[in-house]
Amino acid sequence: MDARISTRAPPAGPAWRARDADTFRYVVLAHLTRRLLTPGQPGPGGGPGAGLPADERPGQSPGLFTGLRHGPEISPVKVPPAVGIVRFAVVVTVVVTVPLYTPHFGRSALGIAIAAALAVSAVAAVTWQFSDGRPRLWLAALVVMGAAGGVLAGLSALSAAVAISFMVAISAGARLPAEMSLGITAETVAAFLIAGIASGAPAEAIVGWTAGLIGMWAFGLTRRAYLFRAVEAEQALEQARRAHAAETQAAALAERARIAREIHDVLAHALAAVSVNLQAAEGLLDTLPDKGPEVARIVECVERASALTKEGMAEARRAILALRDDGTVLYPDPPAPSPDPPAPDYQGAGQPGGGQLAVRLRALADEHRAVGDAAVEFTVTGTPRPLGADAALTAFRTAQEALTNARKHAPGQPVSLTLSYPSDGMTLLVSNPLPPPGGAAPLARAGAGYGLTGLRERAALAGGTLTSGPSGGRWEVCLRLPG
Repeated sequence: MDARISTRAPPAGPAWRARDADTFRYVVLAHLTRRLLTPGQPGPGGGPGAGLPADERPGQSPGLFTGLRHGPEISPVKVPPAVGIVRFAVVVTVVVTVPLYTPHFGRSALGIAIAAALAVSAVAAVTWQFSDGRPRLWLAALVVMGAAGGVLAGLSALSAAVAISFMVAISAGARLPAEMSLGITAETVAAFLIAGIASGAPAEAIVGWTAGLIGMWAFGLTRRAYLFRAVEAEQALEQARRAHAAETQAAALAERARIAREIHDVLAHALAAVSVNLQAAEGLLDTLPDKGPEVARIVECVERASALTKEGMAEARRAILALRDDGTVLYPDPPAPSPDPPAPDYQGAGQPGGGQLAVRLRALADEHRAVGDAAVEFTVTGTPRPLGADAALTAFRTAQEALTNARKHAPGQPVSLTLSYPSDGMTLLVSNPLPPPGGAAPLARAGAGYGLTGLRERAALAGGTLTSGPSGGRWEVCLRLPG
């Protein structure tokens, strides 16, 4: 493709109207100007014309024989089926109508020549029609069709035979470099003139069809210029899309970095301060001379809060690392197994994202059961199977939020945590009885109130759904993920 035919100036602007339009004159002048202005450019190894297409390097133009030997530079054009049908119809029309004109086939030497030229033209046209994916065969068929079509048009100047020569001139001008298309058109015109003069064709037919062939070639050149611009426009659009995608990605990375800074500055620092204060409180409690059961209970709560704070800091560090490195948030190592042996439902606990999720949910239920005053029942139904990291993390975060909400809004109520594996995915159900009206819930107003909204967004990103609300006197949070 000729990369120097630019589309930067819009065709509708005043500056464009002041220039030459895409006519035959413009195409020829632009081509000659490039040839005259670029002879001093270094070519391969220091020669002239480097960086130019092969058809525009001074002294290195791919002539017709070079194209036949090494393959021509054919402009990529996807011919619509309707155009192919029209071409085939034109060839059939020529084959059917030419024998109806005089001289008829077999009546004289001229009739025999017309028959031979018609047969060669038809075979070459059919070959050319179905060889678009093979450049050398396409070019060879076009050359033969040009010579035979020119002879046929000259021998039968008053028939529709010239239509084949017209197709040759248009296709050569539209899809081949200028020198190569000029050679094929000159061959066609020469064959037409020789055959027409030798057969005594009318002068007006010779002059008219010659001018028509040159005009069709000029039309093909103009078509080639428009094809170049269409390809340039497509490439510019693709580059714009890539640039937009790069800008979008850069904006997303910048936003991730901003979120990581906020998490680090707000959450991580706050948790660090809480951890320091808890350690100080634990030290002060150890200095008390009289440690009754209440003090021992307080020390136990402080130690558990300190452990939860450290775990929260570790989670915050993993979140910051994931935002900074554009990585996947992975689970930390599973906690040490509890003294109680795992239930038979936890078979396959070593599978990533499957049984490992069950183990972590069991540990989460144990933590909430130890910290709070409500019973937390955890059950697994079905056989755990591997899940993606995003899906497993979504399920774990859903269980965390649902258990926290149950403690905040329905303190003292038993909570049921059920992980099931149906055939089409995974389901996590967290439910608890609704609290009595007017019941004490001191933590009900803690938090920003966007926990369930965030969980729905997580579920949607993982390809699943999350529903929450009262059902049969219980509050239920149900997460469904595809398997």
